[in-house]
Amino acid sequence: MSPSVSPRYFSEKEVARHCTKESCWVLVGTRVYDVTSFLRMHPGGEALILGRSGSDISRQLDGPPHRHSENARRWLEQYYIGEIEAEHAQNHSETLRQRGNKSETSEDTDEAISKCNKVDDETDLVDWRKPLAWQVGYLGEKYDAWVHQPVDRPIRLFESDFFEANTKTAWYIVPAVWMPLVIYLSWYCYSLLAQGSTKLYITPDYSILIHKYFFPFLFMLGMFIWSFVEYCIHRFVFHMRPPAHNYYLIMLHFLLHGQHHKSPFDGSRLVFPPGIASIVVGGFYLALRQLMPEGLGTSLFVGGLCGYVVYDMIHYYLHYGSPQKGSYLYDLKAYHVKHHFEHQRAGFGITTTFWDHPFKTVIPKQAF
Repeated sequence: MSPSVSPRYFSEKEVARHCTKESCWVLVGTRVYDVTSFLRMHPGGEALILGRSGSDISRQLDGPPHRHSENARRWLEQYYIGEIEAEHAQNHSETLRQRGNKSETSEDTDEAISKCNKVDDETDLVDWRKPLAWQVGYLGEKYDAWVHQPVDRPIRLFESDFFEANTKTAWYIVPAVWMPLVIYLSWYCYSLLAQGSTKLYITPDYSILIHKYFFPFLFMLGMFIWSFVEYCIHRFVFHMRPPAHNYYLIMLHFLLHGQHHKSPFDGSRLVFPPGIASIVVGGFYLALRQLMPEGLGTSLFVGGLCGYVVYDMIHYYLHYGSPQKGSYLYDLKAYHVKHHFEHQRAGFGITTTFWDHPFKTVIPKQAF
């Protein structure tokens, strides 16, 4: 909402009526938010918000189970729609002071609410009406902070409709393109190993025969290797810090991953376009073929390719899925959302948190 526009006013009864998936409102103090579009994105599940719809969530923002980050509070401001009517506001504020944690003063409550700054086109560092790819490089030292302040809005990267379309991919395109290749190469590798001619030479005089029954193990090993590659790409490539003076590296970072952190729920950019991915996939295939016998290298490759497909599908689900509370994916979603909103320099594992442990980039448990 622009500062020049007067806020709308609602009664508490009107706010309380909006308590369904079709229309879900919440309060923070006397401020009213329509969070309907955020229900499926919430890491705690939509039921957690629906259970508090029509009521004040100030205490939940401060925890337990955890205190919401400044980015989360800033994110909430995008859904601001108005205020409680003046005749209700005084009584509502008095109720806030008296309930909950008795040690919290009214000044503390007012300060927490005031930290939520409205996301405003007029005060942002870029012009959202124009493509962003050519603008972000000029942000310089401000880029890193700006790109890690997420917003709930689509991003346009290029003026050209052709180039813009090629940066977007529906989630189902990834398995549609790559899984037929995974199936074919799996059959091909098994058949090749079944010929009994694939050998791994340890020395010029000593070799190990790679039997066809080794294929499932090689396939799973390829998936495991992919999980390490996934971690390294995410940490060292996607989360590189481009020099503030280098326009082109900032732009490259934004195109590779920065745009995903700026708009983490842009469903059209949660998976990799097959055209771009094929360059990386082809590079790994050629490297394995050069380093290992065909049957061995291709078996590892096809496992890694399957791991990549699983990675892209899990990544999409972590943003848009609603996993059951207590499940592995539920914990993984909470972990990944924390990476986006508060711990951008940790939590680089997507399909697994395994590699975060040896490299000491685990998000602290108290952050959940």
